[in-house]
Amino acid sequence: MLDRLTTGLEFQTQALLLRAERQRMLAGNIANADTPGYQAHDFDFASALRNATSAAQQAQATGQRASPTELAQSTARFALQAQTSLDSNGVDMDRERAAFADNSLRYEATLRFINGSLRTLQDAMKSHNSA
Repeated sequence: MLDRLTTGLEFQTQALLLRAERQRMLAGNIANADTPGYQAHDFDFASALRNATSAAQQAQATGQRASPTELAQSTARFALQAQTSLDSNGVDMDRERAAFADNSLRYEATLRFINGSLRTLQDAMKSHNSA
């Protein structure tokens, strides 16, 4: 019975964990903006989410879960560099700031979706006998 209630939230949970991992990666890029030779990293969120949902289905059968870091690293790539720099640093601060803000907004939206789903479940479980 409990599995039926949590199955609907599994997708959003995976998305939230991957958003947090992407936020960590983008923050690392921003922190290394002045490090000579540092290459900015990112990952394909859609592919990582597909991998996470299929891994979650396998985890139900085997009991072994992949961490969000492992899932992100499986689709990790170097971020495209818009302009070369003299010190070979591959961090484009405009792109990183925009990606950071976009990811933050999507993280917040996922949290709100989960909160709304839980509130709906809670309301459905309340007793309606108080008339």
